[in-house]
Amino acid sequence: GYTVTGIGTCTDKELIIPSEYNAKPVTSIGYKAFSDTGLTSVTIPDSVTSIGERAFNYCDSLTSVTIGDSVTSIGNDAFAGCTGLTSITIPDSVTSIGASAFSGCTGLTSVTIPNSVTSIGEYAFSRCNKLQDIYITDIAAWCNISGLN
Repeated sequence: GYTVTGIGTCTDKELIIPSEYNAKPVTSIGYKAFSDTGLTSVTIPDSVTSIGERAFNYCDSLTSVTIGDSVTSIGNDAFAGCTGLTSITIPDSVTSIGASAFSGCTGLTSVTIPNSVTSIGEYAFSRCNKLQDIYITDIAAWCNISGLN
């Protein structure tokens, strides 16, 4: 399959990542693929299994993220500094959320974390000053909670 490594010459602000390219699946979003771009919304397809480190960090215009149902890991700093995000729903397929994954998302008020998540990295939600609601579907299933500061 393919890894998305950047936005290239695309100037769209609303990005829908395709599930396949040249008849092969798009399986991951690479390191800093969309970092510091003017994206306002992104839809990640079900074919993607991992969101890499810093993939969307400092996309301060990003207000809407739809994460596909096959993503198992969200990398370190993946959405750090996305100040326009107000809520995020993490799908049931995710098992790990990296360190500082949502750090500095100052507009974030609500997060839903499924019981499939077994690891949350340090400072995953640090500096999320407006974060009021964290919905955890089954806290008893968790093995390691270290990032809810």
